[in-house]
Amino acid sequence: MKSKAMKNLLNQLSASRSAAQELQTKPDATAAEILAKTEEIKTIQAKIAAQEALDAGKEFDENGDEKPVNDPVYPNPADHKGPFKSFGEQLMAIMKSTGPGKSVDNRLIAIQNAASGSNETNPSEGGYLVQQDFSADLLKNVYETGILAPRCRKINIGANSNSIKLNGIDESSRATGSRWGGVQGSWIAEAGSVTATKPKFRKIELILKKLMAVYYSTDELLQDAAASESILSQAFAEEIKFMVDDAIMNGDGSGKPMGILNAGCLVTQAAESGQAADTVLFENIVNMWSRLVASSRANAVWYINQEVEPQLFSMVLSSGVAGVPVYLPANGISGQSFSTLFSRPVLPIEHCAKLGDVGDIVLADLDEYLLADKGGMQTASSIHIAFLTDETAFRAIYRVDGQPTRSAAITPYKATSGRTLSSFVTLAAR
Repeated sequence: MKSKAMKNLLNQLSASRSAAQELQTKPDATAAEILAKTEEIKTIQAKIAAQEALDAGKEFDENGDEKPVNDPVYPNPADHKGPFKSFGEQLMAIMKSTGPGKSVDNRLIAIQNAASGSNETNPSEGGYLVQQDFSADLLKNVYETGILAPRCRKINIGANSNSIKLNGIDESSRATGSRWGGVQGSWIAEAGSVTATKPKFRKIELILKKLMAVYYSTDELLQDAAASESILSQAFAEEIKFMVDDAIMNGDGSGKPMGILNAGCLVTQAAESGQAADTVLFENIVNMWSRLVASSRANAVWYINQEVEPQLFSMVLSSGVAGVPVYLPANGISGQSFSTLFSRPVLPIEHCAKLGDVGDIVLADLDEYLLADKGGMQTASSIHIAFLTDETAFRAIYRVDGQPTRSAAITPYKATSGRTLSSFVTLAAR
């Protein structure tokens, strides 16, 4: 059963989708109307994801009213959505409930039933779900400690879907007749006429990909609730954070998100004529900046491999017999907690290529990168995988997909032939 609030939101979503389909069939529908309806649908989907989190672990009757909690032994604390007060407490319960001759903690069964909607469960398989709010905390840690993922434009996919389709403007040129994919304005004389034009849209489809992390823990470690909670939480968060950020930068779109360095909209700035191998020059920086689309300059960040840093420290802009530093280190002249180039942050990350390779330095506006997930992580345990070594295996599954908003780089309105712009710029191999 669903809550009244969820039923109302699902009805709103159904009505908005029907209105959007009807709008797209109307010959007089404007691009602004279509975009407004698309944004309305996205807003409702975000509300549905938020409501799912509020409804998690609760039961509702056929009217959508919440059922009272009937278990007085394990009342839910106000700040949790399940019977356990901490992740460590549940880990200890799992350890004590598995193996021959051990009794099953009823709280573990309650979590299983809440997830499956059933009234009974069979713990003989040795597997237990992790309480939902603890799984949500793991995902929260991913986004708090990640570098790339938190900067992306986040999209939440509803519980009853594994993908989302969005309408995007199919614009790859700012030349007259190509803006908005084909809209063209004209200056006309009195009583003159113009040729009708219309925008061109493309379908952006995000299909959730599965990312799995597995952690083995000995029963001895699980007996220490605080230590096991800290280690397990950090291990999962760190690994999933690393994998998601790596996919955003390097993913090939096959079974994982489409990464910046493999996207069709990436601009690769050529090296300077005669430039030495494994170097980054001031001219490279200037040219990369000039290839960044102007609308992304206020939000762009320089991502570098740490091997690039020595090149930046010695970089100066010649001024007479002296030179002006181009790269401003953190907590120095810039007055920022991060280093800057052209007043934009410079962040070293592991996912950039080694010095001299394509991707060792990337200028990116991640607000132009779409990252979709279901807003949660599925976490479970099993004793059977490593039964002979007296270990419990914990598994975390995170479903996510992503890609840049544009499919191609942009040809400017007025520019040298062949010169394109993008929200994602890197430097060619040297």
